Amino acid sequence: MILMLLAPALLLSQAASPATKPAAKPTATPAPRPAAAGPADDATRLQRCIATIATDPVAARAEAGRWRMAGGGAAARDCGGLAFAAEKNWAAAAAEFESAARDAQLAQDDRAATYWAQGGNAWLAAGEATKARTALDSALTAGTLTGLQLGEARLDHARALVAADDLASARTDIDLALTTAGDDPLAWLLSATLARRMGNLPRARGDIAEALKRSPDDASVQLEAGNIAARDGDETRARAAWAEAARLAPDTPTARNAIAALRQFDLPKP
Repeated sequence: MILMLLAPALLLSQAASPATKPAAKPTATPAPRPAAAGPADDATRLQRCIATIATDPVAARAEAGRWRMAGGGAAARDCGGLAFAAEKNWAAAAAEFESAARDAQLAQDDRAATYWAQGGNAWLAAGEATKARTALDSALTAGTLTGLQLGEARLDHARALVAADDLASARTDIDLALTTAGDDPLAWLLSATLARRMGNLPRARGDIAEALKRSPDDASVQLEAGNIAARDGDETRARAAWAEAARLAPDTPTARNAIAALRQFDLPKP
């Protein structure tokens, strides 16, 4: 008999030890996507900023400050937020993105929703799920997000809802996200983890299969595949998936959780 199951590594929570309730902070949050800039000069300057961020985020922040002082508006704020995100200063990044969103709203610029979504994503990385939900509510109610961008915002909104223990609403968000972000393995991973948490094992099995199909070399996907197999009582599959998770991402929280899960098999049988 499989004795215990690790908390999900990614569904809106940190990887946790078997006896620990998962926290609201995610183990990994995708870097915020830059909003498409408006005027040609802004677009060129934003692209230069993004190029600078790749090698020197501090210099990019200084450039964003100069640009803002020269009247750069929302695009300059976006540059600053992306620079802070590159430094993993998530709270500062979120504040910049939200300032960009407000500037864009004043200018009646449709990019406001994208900036709100970036802010929500950064707040999640900062472990501030309530602030993330507020920002993402603004992004989604604007009605201007489409396609993958809409799907990713819904996924982040679902993560904030799970942190608030509103699993039913999160299920609705993820199901909607899958209609526009179904090529993203993270969407299927989040869906599978939520289904397991809600006790819907047939849904969990199907969704983790979709995640594995798209990203078999993702340690978080393998960890959750082991979790679902364990819940299903399939020791062989659980062992194999957890071992693969540990192999794919050594010296990470995901690997440590997978190794802890594997060690349960060394415990004496009750």
